[in-house]
Amino acid sequence: MKRALISVSDKNGIVEFAKELENLGFEIVSTGGTFAKIKEAGIEALEISEVTKYPEMFDGRVKTLNPLIHGGILHRRNLESDVETAKKHGIIAIDLVCVNLYPFKETIEKTDDFDEIIENIDIGGPAMVRSSAKNFQDVVIITNPNRYDEVIEKLKSDLLDLDYRQNLMIEAFEHTASYDSMIANYMNKRFNSGFGEKQFVVGSKVKDTRYGENPHQKGSLYQFDNFFTENFKTVKGEASFNNITDINGAVKIASAFGNKPAVCIVKHGNPCGFAIKENLLDSYKEALKSDPISAYGGVVAINGTLDKDLAEEINKIFVEVIIAGKITEEAIAVFEKKKRIKLFIQNSKYLKISNDPYDFKHVEGGFVYQNSDKVENDEVQKSKLVSKKSATSQELKDLEIAYKLASLTKSNCVVYVKNSAIIAIGMGMTSRVDAAKCAIKKANDLGLDLNGSVLASEAFFPFRDSIDSASEVGVSAIIQPGGSIRDNEVIDSANEHNISLYLSGIRHFLH
Repeated sequence: MKRALISVSDKNGIVEFAKELENLGFEIVSTGGTFAKIKEAGIEALEISEVTKYPEMFDGRVKTLNPLIHGGILHRRNLESDVETAKKHGIIAIDLVCVNLYPFKETIEKTDDFDEIIENIDIGGPAMVRSSAKNFQDVVIITNPNRYDEVIEKLKSDLLDLDYRQNLMIEAFEHTASYDSMIANYMNKRFNSGFGEKQFVVGSKVKDTRYGENPHQKGSLYQFDNFFTENFKTVKGEASFNNITDINGAVKIASAFGNKPAVCIVKHGNPCGFAIKENLLDSYKEALKSDPISAYGGVVAINGTLDKDLAEEINKIFVEVIIAGKITEEAIAVFEKKKRIKLFIQNSKYLKISNDPYDFKHVEGGFVYQNSDKVENDEVQKSKLVSKKSATSQELKDLEIAYKLASLTKSNCVVYVKNSAIIAIGMGMTSRVDAAKCAIKKANDLGLDLNGSVLASEAFFPFRDSIDSASEVGVSAIIQPGGSIRDNEVIDSANEHNISLYLSGIRHFLH
């Protein structure tokens, strides 16, 4: 008779799984709540203490840490000395182990009680998982409830071959590695402000992309806390590696304005159009005016529902990707004949981001790690007016849009906004003056009138020249962090040109 050990915190499907194992002739050994649940369902099982000859101790802290358990898992069936040792000590082989771990994540989400948190750090579970994974050639290790049906079918068909066992082994080590990483990160957050001697970044694979940034690179999408599984649905097409990064940038901007009808157009990671008008259709039309050439083949993020009228307007040019809160069936039909367009939704009323608390970036040989930057909704409202002239209500609305866009766009960056829409943007430049000049040139080339627009910069102006240049094209209000040793010269320039100038006191570099 084969023996299975079952000890799970997530008990979904476990009764059905245990019943199938019993029908296949397995003797079942179990622990605590799992034992009670399967016994209640009428399944024959041995309680763990019947095997170990020791009761659970120290409020359940010790129950499976025993040679009769780990010897049953770890001894090598093809090694005569191991088999003889097992016989000598009355150790019965355990052929299948089904374990998932104490709910540490759920515990830290619901309580700050450190004593309770400590008690929800699993010890015996990871030890059994690691023992089983180490001896995967002889022991089937299941840590994922989604595997139950698959494992049963393979047992029935005698298809538990080495390759499949190897896959289960890898999944098991991933399970314990992510569990220990979560605990270490939590402890560092609690006691070291999140910056310990080791930093663990753990994601779960969502899908492989066709390739990475370029065809010769492999690529995959990974997620934290099921964010993409729950908030990214494919309607048409397949997202590429580059699509995903562009979508991220577009959604961050479009979702930064709450439930307002915002539309953002992104190309190669940078916004080339943005507007907030009375409705999404008008917002899109205005966003497109900023740079219709760059918008070709770009990504459009719609903070709301994409309907038929908006779909028909977008369909007048080629865009590669659209992501919206929702898309109506009539809108999907509009794009039916366009083979290259890709449609995605978050299946929510408005777009959202996960608001990850930390951010990191790869550098050769490692990575840099930091608290995530966040642009608070009241930063413009709290900004200090340092000029004689104050902004009008519409200019303040435009300043908020320009400020958020500048904060979420590659440095060096300046953004010109007028009537709640981008007029011009210069981004990713080595010089802030060049960024301003580039934006102005593009606006002039497209025949866009900058007179009466507002200007935002994500970092301070080191000299007054940027203010002087802004006045030449008719900028009426400016917001920037301030903090330059020449702030007084910048303020003087604003007053000379009758420009409203606000200092936020917060820099938002994005490199």
